[in-house]
Amino acid sequence: MDENECVAYSNSSGSATVNSRTILFEDKSKSKMQTRVVYGALFVLIVAVLALVIALAVVATQNKDTTSGGADVDGGSSSSGQTGSEGTDLPVVDCSYAASNLDKAKCVLDSYPLVDGHNDLPYRYRRYSNTAVYTVDLTSDLRKTWNTNLSHTDIPRLRKGKLGAQFWACYVPCKSQYKDAVLLSLEQLDVIKKYVTRYPDTFQWVTTAQGILDAFKMGKIGSLVGLEGGHSIDSSFGSLRMFYDLGVRYMTVTHSCNTPWADNWRQDAPDYNETADEKPLGGLTDFGKQVILEMNRIGMLVDLAHVAKATMVSTLAIARAPVIYSHSSAFALCNHYRNVQDDVLKLTKTNGGLVMVNFYDKYVTCYPMNGTESTLAHVAAPYPYPETESMRCWEGQFSQGMYVLLNYESHHIDYIKNLIGVDHVGIGADYDDVSTYPALFAELVRRGWNEADLQKLAGRNLIRVLRQAEKVKAEMSHEAPHEDMLPFEVAAPEEVCHTRLDTW
Repeated sequence: MDENECVAYSNSSGSATVNSRTILFEDKSKSKMQTRVVYGALFVLIVAVLALVIALAVVATQNKDTTSGGADVDGGSSSSGQTGSEGTDLPVVDCSYAASNLDKAKCVLDSYPLVDGHNDLPYRYRRYSNTAVYTVDLTSDLRKTWNTNLSHTDIPRLRKGKLGAQFWACYVPCKSQYKDAVLLSLEQLDVIKKYVTRYPDTFQWVTTAQGILDAFKMGKIGSLVGLEGGHSIDSSFGSLRMFYDLGVRYMTVTHSCNTPWADNWRQDAPDYNETADEKPLGGLTDFGKQVILEMNRIGMLVDLAHVAKATMVSTLAIARAPVIYSHSSAFALCNHYRNVQDDVLKLTKTNGGLVMVNFYDKYVTCYPMNGTESTLAHVAAPYPYPETESMRCWEGQFSQGMYVLLNYESHHIDYIKNLIGVDHVGIGADYDDVSTYPALFAELVRRGWNEADLQKLAGRNLIRVLRQAEKVKAEMSHEAPHEDMLPFEVAAPEEVCHTRLDTW
C-alpha cells in the first residue's frame, strides 16, 4: 500500500494500480443493500406476526364471549359454556329418509332440543321425600319408588321422551304467601340444584339460550328454573333479583291467588266471589308494572300462565321483551280461565311471545270439547279433532290411559298455530308422562308438519324468546334497579309473620 492507500498488484501481463477506496466503497454499497434487504424482510415478518397476534386476539375474544357471555348485570353470572343474546344455532334437519312418522319425529327431536316449559318434579320431591334427593334413585321408575301414578318424570322416561331441556317448576303453595314463601321457594330451588348436581351425566345447569344448545350438543338435558308464582318474592325487588342470580329464568306473575300487585285467573271465573275471596286489582297495579319492567331489565322471562286476563293485557301493553305462558292452552277449545283467549293470543303475537301448551286434562278437555281425559288428538289436531288409525296405533306403545291423555292435546297446538302462527307455540306439559313426546310429534308429522315447524314447536321458539329477553336486558343495562317498596300494611297484612322495618 502506498501513501495514497493504493495497492500495486502484479500479474503476468504487468502491474496495475487499483484504488482500495473504490473497492471499499463498492463493498460498502453491497453491504448496505444486503442490510436493507434483511431489514425489509424483518419488517415484513414483524408485520405478519403482529397481524397474526391481532387475529388470534380477536378470535379469542369472540370465543370468550361465546363461552362466558360476559359479566351479568346485578352481580349475576352465566353458567360456563353459555352466552347471552348472541350465539350459534342448529340447522334445520332433513328427515326425509325416515321410514315412518315416528322415525321422522325422533329425527327432529334428535336434531334440536325439545324444551318443556313446566315440570313439577321438585314438588314431588317435597311431597314424597320431604325434599330429600340423595335417598331417591332418579334412574329408577319413580311410580314404583313413591308408589304413586302422580310421578310422571324420571331419567329413563326423560331419555325416552328425548327431552333436550326442561324448566323445573320452583313452586310453593299460595297459603305460604305473607309467611314463609321465600324460604320455601329457596328450599325448592335447592332441591332442583341437588338433583341436577347428583346426575351430571344427565343434567346440565343452564341459564341462557346458548346454554340450552350447548347442553344438547353434549347429550345432556339443559336444566332451567321457573319460579311459579309472584308470591314467592314477597313483593320484594331484592328477592326477585336474588332469585335471578340463583338461576331462575322465568317467574309466573301469579299462581292461583292474587299478589298485592297482580290479579290471578280465578277472578275471571263466573263463580268468583269478591266478598269471600279477594277484591280484583284491575290487572297490574303500578307496583306490578314495575315488577314486569324489572324482570325485563334483569333478563327474566315474564310468565303469564295462571294470571287474570286483565293482568295479561296490562303486561302485554308495557312489556319490552316477549312473554311466555309456560303451561297454558287455548281458551276457545277449552273454556277454562287458565287458558289464553283469542284476543290475547293476537296481542301475544304482536309482542313476539310464546304459548307453551299444557297437557293437564282440566285445561284441554273442558267445554266445548267435553272430554273426560285429554288425548293425543286434542293436543295436536285441528277442530273438530277426529281420531285416526295412526293415533290408535299408540296403544301398543303406551298405556291406554296415556294414549287417551295424549289424544286431546294436539288440537290446542294446531289451533294456536293456525290462529297466530307457528312461531308462537311451544310445549309446557305441566305434568305429562315425559316419555310420550315422540308420539305427539309423530301425530303432527302425520298432519303435515314439516321439520322446520316441528323444530320451532320443540324449542327454537323458546330459544328465540329467551335470546330476545337477553338482548333487552343488555339494552336496559344502563337503567337503575327498581327500589320502591309497598306500604307495610299492603305487603304484609299478616304482621305476625313479618318484621316491621319501619320500627326496626
